[in-house]
Amino acid sequence: MPPPRKVDLLPSELKKWLQDALKERGFAGYEDLAEDLNFRLEEEGYELRIKKSAIHSYGTEYAEFVKHQDEASAWAAGWMNDNGLEEEAQRHNVLFQMITTLAFKVMQSQMTKKGEEIDPKELHFIGKMLKDVMASSGIRQKLMDDERSRIAEEERAALASKLDEAVEAGDVEKEAALKAKEIMGFA
Repeated sequence: MPPPRKVDLLPSELKKWLQDALKERGFAGYEDLAEDLNFRLEEEGYELRIKKSAIHSYGTEYAEFVKHQDEASAWAAGWMNDNGLEEEAQRHNVLFQMITTLAFKVMQSQMTKKGEEIDPKELHFIGKMLKDVMASSGIRQKLMDDERSRIAEEERAALASKLDEAVEAGDVEKEAALKAKEIMGFA
């Protein structure tokens, strides 16, 4: 097993600082970033020093992670808004962020593999996590309720249309058809 990367040995507060600095600097300026990071490490009494190349390697990976996380967040928010779930989107945003981050990590590990090396179980688990989140948040129920309402409305419209056709054909009295439509909520 290879030794851990030096960036992974950073204390959490300095790793967070590095991530923020990478974003602020547009994932560029690695020489200055290495200098700033090493100054902070020295100031806090750590003997660890990190070279520009290690920060660049980490920055490239982290930029890809941020990009995928932003895309996943935008997709989730768009999908929820498209389905009339704005309130659910606000309440479950944190949960979706966590799931998309985990999904990204799994997908990232799978992307380096060839087709026959990809473990379908890993992809299955992502789908299961998303399904569980949707079920727990009531999204699935709302979608099912909306679909049932849409089907019921289509059926009512079809019945109203059949009543109109029956009136035109002389099979049903106009007053009876109007009364039936009133009962069905079309009046």
